[in-house]
Amino acid sequence: MRTVRLSLAMASLVIGTVSALSMAHAQSRKPFIASYEEKVRDANDIAVSIVVSGMTCTCARFAEDIRNVVNDLRPGGVRVLPILGVGGLQNVNDVLFLKNVDMGVVDEDNLRMLKQRDPRLYANIEQQVQYITRLYNSEFHVLARNEINSVSDLRGKKVNFNLKDSQTEVTAEAIFNKLNVSVERSNYDNDLAIRKVLDGELAAMIVLTGAPQSALSKLKGNDGVHFLAFDEKTMPGVAGKEIFNEYLPTELTHDEYPALIPEGTSIPTLGNRALLVAYAWPEGSARYNRIAKFVREFFGKIDQFHDAARHPKWKEVNIAAEMPGWTRFKPAAEWIAENRAKMASAPAQALAGKDIAALRPAFDQFVSQYLASQGSHSLSPSEREAMFGKFVQSLAAGKPRQ
Repeated sequence: MRTVRLSLAMASLVIGTVSALSMAHAQSRKPFIASYEEKVRDANDIAVSIVVSGMTCTCARFAEDIRNVVNDLRPGGVRVLPILGVGGLQNVNDVLFLKNVDMGVVDEDNLRMLKQRDPRLYANIEQQVQYITRLYNSEFHVLARNEINSVSDLRGKKVNFNLKDSQTEVTAEAIFNKLNVSVERSNYDNDLAIRKVLDGELAAMIVLTGAPQSALSKLKGNDGVHFLAFDEKTMPGVAGKEIFNEYLPTELTHDEYPALIPEGTSIPTLGNRALLVAYAWPEGSARYNRIAKFVREFFGKIDQFHDAARHPKWKEVNIAAEMPGWTRFKPAAEWIAENRAKMASAPAQALAGKDIAALRPAFDQFVSQYLASQGSHSLSPSEREAMFGKFVQSLAAGKPRQ
């Protein structure tokens, strides 16, 4: 009898232990599931994506700079995820149609080109894709073998237009068509195209990107190549005027390409404005709110992008600059309106603090807009420095007394 009682007691103990362990295991799983779901929610609540072109594109470096300055991985923060795309019109289409793309770096002529290609599909694109800010100028680089002296010399020759539907291709196609220069086109990536130009398989290659472009910067003076000029002399007549009505007059400098451009000289060329754009999600939606939060963090830290550790083209960025033909993303417009007085006082504060270098972004923005409005050629380095001196003097003369 005693043995039976002992067996029953042991059985009860085992059953109780198993039951307790089962309950404990079930209870331990609940916090894990809750924690996992919470982690998924938190990770997605703070993430915004920016589609850019290739690794060597200036836009990729800009996206990296934005990530490094804006990222805050804590719950409620902002996480920027750069995405490598194709560039050009494809970046606009990615913002329009890909589910997980919030923003993209595109060029200002993209809306016009897409409407020309398909007026029905892109009829109201300016309402669907809206700009957050203008970024930098993309320079039109045409790297040619030394025996090619002008764009007209490329007629009938092999020229690389970069990847299919890239910004380089669509802009180069527009410019070459206006100039009536027919060439044998190819669509190699930049690294492969450079090798083919150096080997003589290609007469020239085209890259539309912010200077300096990293792959081109590796070239040497004895490589037998140079940049072609695009200005009123090389593009005379009606075609040249039409091109300057759509693109900015700008230049490639010795500082950007010291091995290819002699000191004290520059190569005139064309420019296109690069923009940071976003899809126009319904106001108050989760995606809209995430991009709005990113805008506040990005604009609120804009001064940090002027650090020497960032890409030199951040000096061209003026977040208050308007873009004709584009609609500003509402949270960006609201931030600009709320902080306009602070931004307007920045040049005077910089002058008062003797930080003359901080005036450069405002000056460069003024010169670019002035030249574009006048349809004029770009300034030489000496002309630009002389004008900058007068710019500083005029601010000093107008500075209120303390």
